[in-house]
Order: sequence, then C-alpha cells, then structure tokens
Amino acid sequence: MKYYIKDNKILLAAFIFVFIICLIVIGTRFSIESGNKTYDIVLDFEEIVDMAMQTENDAAWWLGQFKNMGITKVGLMEENLMSMMENQDISLTSTMMAQVTQDAGWRGGYPEELLDILDEKGFTPFDVLVEMEGRETIEFVLDGIRQRFDQKRYSVLDMDEKGYAIIYGTADMSLYSEKHRFMNSHNGGFIERIDVVSSRIMYISLGLWPGKVETIKNVGMEIVPRTMSYTGWNDTKFARAVVAGFEKHGIVPEYMIVGGQAVIGFDDGIDFALNYVLDNGITMGLIENTTQLQNIMQHGIMEVTVRSNFDAVRVFSVWGYIQNRYQIYGYPGAEEIENTLFRAVTERNIRLIYYKPIMEFRDLHTYVTEVEVYEKLFINLEERLAGHGFSFGSASVMEEYRVSRLFKIFFGIGAVIGAVLLLRSFIPIRERHSLILAGLGALGVPVAFYVMPNTSELIVSLVTAIVFGCLGTTYFTAKSKSYSDKLPRDTCVFKIMGLSVLTLVGAVAIAVVGGLLTAASLSSTGYLLEMDIFRGVKVSRLIPLAYFAIAYLAYFGFGHRKTTPGKLEFNDLRDLLNLNMKMWMMILAAALGAVGAYYILRTGHDSGLEVSSYEMLVRNAMEHMLIARPRTQEFLGAFPALMMMIYAGIRGFRKWSIVFGIGAIIGLTSVINTFMHLRTPLYLGVIRTCYSLLFGIIIGIVIMLMFEAAYRLYNRYLRKYIEASADV
Repeated sequence: MKYYIKDNKILLAAFIFVFIICLIVIGTRFSIESGNKTYDIVLDFEEIVDMAMQTENDAAWWLGQFKNMGITKVGLMEENLMSMMENQDISLTSTMMAQVTQDAGWRGGYPEELLDILDEKGFTPFDVLVEMEGRETIEFVLDGIRQRFDQKRYSVLDMDEKGYAIIYGTADMSLYSEKHRFMNSHNGGFIERIDVVSSRIMYISLGLWPGKVETIKNVGMEIVPRTMSYTGWNDTKFARAVVAGFEKHGIVPEYMIVGGQAVIGFDDGIDFALNYVLDNGITMGLIENTTQLQNIMQHGIMEVTVRSNFDAVRVFSVWGYIQNRYQIYGYPGAEEIENTLFRAVTERNIRLIYYKPIMEFRDLHTYVTEVEVYEKLFINLEERLAGHGFSFGSASVMEEYRVSRLFKIFFGIGAVIGAVLLLRSFIPIRERHSLILAGLGALGVPVAFYVMPNTSELIVSLVTAIVFGCLGTTYFTAKSKSYSDKLPRDTCVFKIMGLSVLTLVGAVAIAVVGGLLTAASLSSTGYLLEMDIFRGVKVSRLIPLAYFAIAYLAYFGFGHRKTTPGKLEFNDLRDLLNLNMKMWMMILAAALGAVGAYYILRTGHDSGLEVSSYEMLVRNAMEHMLIARPRTQEFLGAFPALMMMIYAGIRGFRKWSIVFGIGAIIGLTSVINTFMHLRTPLYLGVIRTCYSLLFGIIIGIVIMLMFEAAYRLYNRYLRKYIEASADV
C-alpha cells in the first residue's frame, strides 16, 4: 500500500485538495439540514366527514378531537360537480349528453326553455348537462361557472328553484368506459365498443362550499384550500375567481397544495400563481409520489418553486394503501402507519403530512373510529421525531443553496483523478503518463460543464460512484492477495480477525469518500427536495460487480502462472477463456446471477418486490432502538463477506475468496448508494454506515469463528479419512 501511495503522491495530493472542497459543501448542506427541523400536519376534510358518518358524532366534533391533539390545519378541496353529486345534502346531477340522449324520449323530461337552448346552440356527446335544485346550490354553481369559464363554454338557465347548465366539452376532456363487446346483429359475432361515461369537467373546481368553511372556522382551525384545474380550462380568469373565493372567506393559505394538472392560471403561464405565492408568503407543497420516488410534478410547480427561491416543502400524502396499514405485521394498532410517517419525515425531507384517517378491514372503506388510536399515533410520532431534533409546528422551509459551478468542476476533476488511480491499480501506466492522462481529463471537465452543465453534474456523480466502488473493490482484493502471500496458512485466527477488520474499515472509508463526493456535487436544494433525482443508482451498483472479475484476475490471476500481482496480464485472460466449464460452475454462475438480479431489483421503491413481514418487523425494531437503521445487506451479508475473503485468502480457500469477494462488493456500493439518496439527511447516512460497520464486524467475527472451528475439525478428524478414501 505504501508503494502505491508513493507512486501516486501527486495525484493523491490533488485529490485531497478536491476532497477538502467537498467537505466545505458537505458542511454547508449539513448546516442547512440541521435548520430544517419542523413538520406540520394537514387533515383531509372530506375523509373526516366520511369517517364522521360512520359514528354518532359529526365532522365538527371530530375536528375538535384532532385539534386537541395539536393539529390546527384542515385541507379543504373546492367543490366540483362530482363532489356535489356525492353530497347527500345537495340536490345536483351532472350527466354526459352521450348518456342523456340514449333514452329515445329524453326531450320529454326537460323544460322547453332548456330544449330551445340545446336546439339553438347544438350539443355533442362530450357536453355535460347539470341539473340543480335549491337556491343556494343554483347560485353557487351558476356563479362558479360564470366566474371561471369563458362565455363560449357554457349556457345556463335559472328557473328560481330549478336550474340547468350546459358545459360544452371536448373529446380530450371526456372519460371513457373500458372496452366491452356486444352482438353485431348484421354480420354476426361481436364488436368492441367504448362509451363516454364522464368528463374531467366534472372535477374542475367551482369554489369553497360556505357550510364547510363555516364548520372548520367554528372549530378554530385554519383552512388550506385546494383547487382542481385542468389544461384548457385554467386561464387567468379561472385563477382570479379561485383567489377571489379565498378572499371572500378571509383565507390566506399557508401552503399551496396543487390539485389537478397545474397551478392556477397555467394556461396563461405561471405569472399569476407566482405573484400570488410571493405576495402572500405562501409555501409551495411538493407531493411525493406513491412510489416514494420524486414528486408529483403538475405543470408549473417546478417553475414557481424555483422562482420563489425554493419556498417549498415536500408533502407526504397518506395514500389509501397506507391508511390500510392498521394491525398489519402482527401489530395491535396503527404502529406501522406511525413507522411510515416517521420514516417520511426523518429519511425523505418530508415536512408536511397530508393526513387521512385510518381504515380497517382492508378495502371495505371502514374507518377506525377510536379517538385513542389517533392520540397514541400522534403522541408516539412526536416523541420519536423529537429524538431526532424535530418539533411540531409550521413546516420549516429549506434554505436555498446551489453548489457553485466551480466546485462542480473540481468534483469532476476528482472523478478524473479517481479514474486514473483505478486504471493504475491494474494496468501498468508510468507516473508521467498518468499525470498527462489526468491533466487532459481535467481540462475536459470545464468544457463539459460549459457545453452541458446539467448533464455534466449527473455524469460526474455517476462516474464518481462507479470509480470509488471499483477502488474499494481493488483495495480489499489487493489486501487479500497480499495477506495470502505473506502469511502462513496456520496464522492465528485472532490476527486474521484484526487484519480483516482493518481491511473492512479501509474499504468502507473509500466508499464513504466516494459517497460524499457524489452527494456534494448534487447537494443543491432542487435535489434535496427531490425535484431532480440521481438516476444512476442501479448502474453504479452493477458495474463494480462486473469489475471484480478484472480486479481478481489482476491480483490473483486465474491459473498458476501469475507473475506480477496487481497487473492484468495476457495469461490471465487466456487461462480464463480456455477454461473447461463444469456443471457445478454453471450452477454456481446461475445462482450468482439470480442473486445479483434480485439484488438489483430490490434497489429502490419501484421494483415491485415486497419486503417480507419478518424483515419489516426487524427493520422497525432497529428504527426504535437506534438513531438510524443500518442496511441489512451491509451488516448481515456484505461486510462479514469482506472479512471472510481475507480469512479465505490466508487459509488458502481460493474459490471461497471469489464468492466472498462478490458479496463484499454489494456492501461497498450500498454505502455509496446511501449518500446518493439525496433527500436523506447526511447525518443519517453517516450514522447508518457506522452502525452497519459495527454490526458487520461483530457478525463477521462470529462467522469467522464458526469457519475456523469447522476448519480445525476438518484438519483434525476428517481430512485423513477423505485423503485415505481418495487413495483407495
């Protein structure tokens, strides 16, 4: 190792300078994350109403119970035709003209005045016919339509206690049934048909229902209004009407949680929404996807967030599948929902929880109506989050930070230096040539950032992750070869333990350096809020696995003709290509391939592979006991495997070294991957890695002692019988 450092002293000195810059950026990010420690909760009003209907108490009573738990904000969706139809207290129906005209005598069910409008202006199957009764409903709907829609898009008829509206729709706003077949009486057989059943027009917001506003205000809670808007029906007129409705009720929202397709007024650009947000100090809500990857980015969200200097928070919506996590994994109550909310806040920079009540009897839409269950959930959540320095209140906003382009260029140069160091670890390159190669690469970095700045920062992070995963692999492979050459096979097991622990710590340190460099380049606020994400996770974990073949051949060779350990030689490749494949080799290769495929698929939340109940219980237990849950693949498999590679090398178990080496790489790439989860605070990544290292060492020592016991048993009792049988 000392010769490697001596031969690369100039490159290593340059890299140390780059890493110092990296620590400056990491320190700034740590400071920003430390000041972003307040979370808030917003109740979904409609689901509170639905829950109240299953009890003897009304929605106001339930809101009061949640207010006693400290929750002061309620999300209220503006009414639309669909929500009003579902309200038992409102007499309103909206029907597609395609459905209305299916009845041959449909004209007889409507007043002449309405028929005259239809005959005069015409209609299409895509239009929506609205029928209303009651003055409050008629005035609310007709005012909403007049204030929000262009005059050419509708016709209205007010007949005192009866009202009608025709909203002229289009095919692209219509919603269709699934294909179904019916008999073709002319030609025989069946033909497929799709029917117009609804329209997105029915979901466009018309305003806040006064009764609901009054209910929430009487309880003393704040309203966070939500608006559903759709492209083509979302111009400045619509946006002004939305804001006028808020002002009518004296509402200045603390958060803007966008519904529908875009921010209000987006058909005419983002200026209206941006000015409204800036003038009123409103914080944008970025709703996390159901897969926990990135955010739901409706039109205009990103632009408004960036131009408001990132005055935004990530929002965790309690989706239906999370509401149903009641009494699962053998828990008696809402423990798993609590765990889900805890992870969202601590691990994914969520600062606003859009909360919906708990459901039981999965998929039967039955709510848990015991107040004590909710009290316990929020008390436990607040206590656990307080242990991480979080407090409950208005959601804190992350300070805007952008990594300077100069720093990114330095990080690119660091990636180049790392790549040259990697090449020198298995290819004979003179020091002068390596410096020339690094210099040329360093000159190309600023050019790349000038030509394609956004793409370059992603490439630099990807290359850094791959290179340092490979450098860590080279390190423990070289150490294993060095120890196997220098130490006798009967070396004391306790000495092997010490050497394996030192090797593990060194390899993990290399991975941490790579992880920090990767994270530093992408530590701007946009990445921390997951408006942008790093997409090279799977590639950065797969390539080091493939590289292990190169590292192993460079240091161990394949046959018995290795002349220069640390250099990839022609004989190594020739011996490998001339290998006579045996059945056990093919079986082993297939098994390793299956494990590798499962390992790659398990990376991330969008693979479709579910974690077993047992593993979830173990994870949850560790989250309760520790500051951060260590990664199972690291401490339970990869880190002990790295230690066992050192053991196998010294004991002369060469084939075992290959298997253990492959397992060890998974741990190093996992460490780097920990820091590539940019939404996760840095302190969690560091603590998680330390826990994994500690537990991995303990488990590695136990496994090594077990192997050593089996090895001694074999030498003392079994070896002579096996050799004797072979002689016979």
